[in-house]
Amino acid sequence: MKPRNLPAKRDALWERYWSIKYDHRCGLCGPILWHLALGKDFSAMTTLADTFSKEGRIADPFSRAGLYYRAHKGGYEYAAQHLAMDAFNRGDLISYRYWLRRAVPFDPEYLKQIKRFETRLPHQIARERGRGRPYRKYD
Repeated sequence: MKPRNLPAKRDALWERYWSIKYDHRCGLCGPILWHLALGKDFSAMTTLADTFSKEGRIADPFSRAGLYYRAHKGGYEYAAQHLAMDAFNRGDLISYRYWLRRAVPFDPEYLKQIKRFETRLPHQIARERGRGRPYRKYD
């Protein structure tokens, strides 16, 4: 049995996924994403987790938070930012700040967010949770 994580095969699967998703080619992109995520492709884990409606727990490896966490542990830069936004959307501002701090080494822009520590954000889910605000110049 061949390993799943051969770069050529992984790149071909990503190309197929993007052609189905954005070029409207025939096929289903969900099983491709699952295949990549089970093969420990951290970008696929984060993309797959974005398709889930419920956040779940970090301890559950196939929940949204669990996939983000495993991608973060694997070294994927944006998984900590996804965990921070999940925490914000749950109303857990302590975890929001924690995951923003974990995202700073990958993108210094998050350091500005920590210094401002805004408890209100301009996106739609924040508005639904009662934490919405209008867009500002720096958004």
